[in-house]
Amino acid sequence: MSNLSVVDMAWYQMEEPTNLMMVTGLVLFKEKVELNTLREVLNRRMVQPFAPFHSVVVTSTIPGVPYQWEKDKHFDLSYHIRHISLPDPGGKEELQTLTSNMMSTALDLNRSPWQIHLIDNYRGGSAVMTRIHHCMGDGISLIRVLLSMTGTTARDSLRVPGAKRKKKKKGPMDVALKMAVNAIETTQKVAQSVMHESQQVFEDPAHLFELGTSAAEMALKGATATGKLLLMPPDPHTPLKGDLGLIKLAQWSKPIDLIDIKRIGKVTDSKVNDVLLAAMSGALRRYLASRHFEVEDLNIRAAVPVNLRPLDGPIKLGNEFGLVFLSLPLGVRDPYDRLMELKRRMDQIKGSVEAVVAFGILGMLGVTPGQVADQIVNIFGTKATAVATNVPGPREPIYMAGKEIDNMMFWVPQSGKLGIGISIFSYAGRVTLGVAVDRGLIPDPEKIISGFHEEFEALKVLADQVES
Repeated sequence: MSNLSVVDMAWYQMEEPTNLMMVTGLVLFKEKVELNTLREVLNRRMVQPFAPFHSVVVTSTIPGVPYQWEKDKHFDLSYHIRHISLPDPGGKEELQTLTSNMMSTALDLNRSPWQIHLIDNYRGGSAVMTRIHHCMGDGISLIRVLLSMTGTTARDSLRVPGAKRKKKKKGPMDVALKMAVNAIETTQKVAQSVMHESQQVFEDPAHLFELGTSAAEMALKGATATGKLLLMPPDPHTPLKGDLGLIKLAQWSKPIDLIDIKRIGKVTDSKVNDVLLAAMSGALRRYLASRHFEVEDLNIRAAVPVNLRPLDGPIKLGNEFGLVFLSLPLGVRDPYDRLMELKRRMDQIKGSVEAVVAFGILGMLGVTPGQVADQIVNIFGTKATAVATNVPGPREPIYMAGKEIDNMMFWVPQSGKLGIGISIFSYAGRVTLGVAVDRGLIPDPEKIISGFHEEFEALKVLADQVES
């Protein structure tokens, strides 16, 4: 039995029918994935090594600790790993509908709060959908766990390390065991690389809370940043904000070549993140204009989670992240001017301790999980309009359960009763943009996706003109 951290408990307590605290992911394959193979890999690489995946959240008997993880005495792997099939014709539209339905369906909190579905009949191959409660970990930790189940070859993705043995004459089994251990070390490095690149999005924000800083000083920095943020004026009311309903909708873009994004970045002296968020800002501008909402001089904030884990740390679950609040310049009409303004704002907040709220630091102040949850809801719900995540994934193709992964994407919950979540994930030289929205607020998220493609094409034209 182990305790949930204050912040983990806060995410657990924030669960509401209209605001489910799930991190949802999709892994796409061109080939069919075998259920028994996937089940074995998940069991050996995820369920057994990480205790929360075979534990349940229970009320604690320890004073001052509301919840604990307790081993699930009735754990049933077949409940958590399901096998379903898409209706014909089994294309993107059918998978988006299924993803939306699953995103709108709560996990059973009387069991270990996760489920994985193997989905057949997707474009002749398979898809794997993961739904994991935020109390188990933040997006970075959960993606690292997911990547630890992969390998750089089909064979590596099937191997698992065995028990340590006494030294003896090496035989075929010893060679196989060494290869298995090497395979796991390789996948650990893949996951480690993802975390490293994710931190670089904000120039290694972990330095904001230096290792040499005392706990009291760290807590003071966190409290000061939180206090200043609470004084920030609320985001303007737009059709993107409002009361939430029970139904969520998921959409994603066609993959975009990373080389095109970097080309735009080179001619504009911008980073990949700048280019993508500028195109996303333009898409939101287009969408609001289509709803006849005045967009001139409009700015809305996106809450951007930032990893604060050490780069060389082991893979572990839990929530250890900060938040950066980025003002998106929707009021700027020209795509180039919008990119330059967004880059200026991004550069301004990098390295600024006052721009980061690290909820984990609040635990040092002795606050309760309920108070942390209230802070999160207040900060997200009033100070921002969207949650925006950007995670650079593996640069080369990887494999899971013996099959090559064609693409990956994920969505974090729209914490604090927000109506829109934006996720950017890069994999094997391509980038996919995903949006998750509340249907009552945004009934047509496909317009946001199409607007994103139009804005990106405009930036490509700009790059062509500069290079010619």
